[in-house]
Amino acid sequence: MTKFRLKLTTLFVLLIGFSVLAAGLLMGNSYQRNHQNALRDHMIRELHVLNAATPWPEDGDVAEQSAYLEQEAKRFKEIAGMRVTYIDLNGKVMGDSDHEPATMDNHLSREEIREALEGGTGTSVRYSDTLRENMMYVALKVGGENGGPAKGIIRLSMSLGDIERSLDNMWLALIFGLLLLFAVAVVVSYRVALSVTRPLERMTTAAKRMANMDYAIRVPESGRDEMSELARALNAMAGSLQGQLDEIRQNGTRLQDVLDNMISGVVMIAHDGRITLFSKQAEFLLGGTARERVGRSYSEIKQHYELTGLIRESLASPMPLHDELTVYYPEERLLEINIVPMKMSGEDEPGLLLVMQDVSAIRKLERMRSEFVANVSHELKTPVAAVKGFAETLLAGAVNDPETARSFLTIIQDESDRLNRLIGDILELSKIESRRAPLQFSPIELPAFLARMTELLGTEAARKNIELDVQVEEGLFLEADEDRLGQIVMNLMQNGINYTPDGGKVKVRAFVVTPEDGAEEFVRLTVSDTGIGIPKKDIPRIFERFYRVDKARSRSSGGTGLGLSIVKHLTELHHGTIRVESTVGIGSQFILELPLIQP
Repeated sequence: MTKFRLKLTTLFVLLIGFSVLAAGLLMGNSYQRNHQNALRDHMIRELHVLNAATPWPEDGDVAEQSAYLEQEAKRFKEIAGMRVTYIDLNGKVMGDSDHEPATMDNHLSREEIREALEGGTGTSVRYSDTLRENMMYVALKVGGENGGPAKGIIRLSMSLGDIERSLDNMWLALIFGLLLLFAVAVVVSYRVALSVTRPLERMTTAAKRMANMDYAIRVPESGRDEMSELARALNAMAGSLQGQLDEIRQNGTRLQDVLDNMISGVVMIAHDGRITLFSKQAEFLLGGTARERVGRSYSEIKQHYELTGLIRESLASPMPLHDELTVYYPEERLLEINIVPMKMSGEDEPGLLLVMQDVSAIRKLERMRSEFVANVSHELKTPVAAVKGFAETLLAGAVNDPETARSFLTIIQDESDRLNRLIGDILELSKIESRRAPLQFSPIELPAFLARMTELLGTEAARKNIELDVQVEEGLFLEADEDRLGQIVMNLMQNGINYTPDGGKVKVRAFVVTPEDGAEEFVRLTVSDTGIGIPKKDIPRIFERFYRVDKARSRSSGGTGLGLSIVKHLTELHHGTIRVESTVGIGSQFILELPLIQP
């Protein structure tokens, strides 16, 4: 913009300078012409006065006339200060105020003499070699009025030096004034150019910042001229663009937030196979990052051969596609894939939108539900079948045999009790899983609490001659739901009693653990036995519903297969953990860890 300002200033200065120079030249020429015309008119009047004062002699010979005219010429020179020359009609000089006539050339060819002979007066301006300056010559024909004969020509000549010196002074003044005017014009032009270019500079700067998507810039818009109107229009456009950009950014942020928080992975692929969008959930499901994937071909996802095959098929024949496939990277998952062809902005051919969701947990839950229904049906069918069979036997006549009838009725009663326990455990587990029974936390004194548990199970342990060894820190309190904690400990101790041979031992230990990393203290409660133990392959599934290591032994012990599952769910509701360590033939140890104070 500085160059433009200099160009504009130079243009203004040149226009003013040329205008002033042209005016000066016109004025100088006009001054010179007017001055010469005035001088010529004056000289013509002088010639008439001279002719009237000194008429052309008519008597005497040529020598006498010449002497007389020369004398008069010199006398008039002294009076008027102008050179006077008398010339006859043939161009011969008869008298001159400055030179001897005899030494002078014939003047018939002189311009002013020819004009005087033809028209009565003549004028010319030429350089005088004698005086070495420009001279003005004015000639007047004498005689010839009223049809009389012409007598000769009187010529006055006057130096133009004074006029030229005056013109020189005028030109000096004009040049000085022009330079002064140039200086003023430079200052004024610069100020004018600055007033024109400064708003343009501001608007240019604003336009460049707008081109860089900085729409917060504003141009000063005070005034009512065209520049101010343009500035207001530019500010209005910047405000509108700023609003639209903010809305676009908000929409983009909202869309990005939606994509980042969707449980489904989203991938967009252009018609040429380039990945244009790779959401965070897609990173989690397929591995890699958006920075690594976006802009590159889908075929570079080498770890998912089946998925790239589906994409290749959809690009070849764009049609909606739904499928489920298993991926093994970054970990094994079952993915539900939906592929939809869609046109993207600026592209004629359709690309693909992939929406994928991890359905591993859903399918696992469906499988577990099916297994649960099958297990429940099987577990209910066994006691019902036994009750039905023995009842039919009794109805068939076995009731008449008192000993057989008593035996069968005892079995029916045992199976009914088992069926009742099973239904109770199923209802209890359902209630716990659905969280319909919220826990009521309160401080529990563990020594007294475990003493009550030991007392409740003492008869059952004594029946198998099993020793119950309980050791707990004195004054140890734990925040928990007393009834639910009782279920946990009762189940663990009953399992220890049921799966420990006669004469065995069940130990219960409870103590506070302080982690080294500064975390919250917790209570560790262990229940160990000297029973048959659990094979290592069965340990990961020991807390599943209806899972039994030894099904025959479990039924004979009266277990329903739901106790440990109930224990695990109740432990999680207490924000704790439970695990098992076991060696076959030596025994098992269940390790329960609960927070000292509930969060």
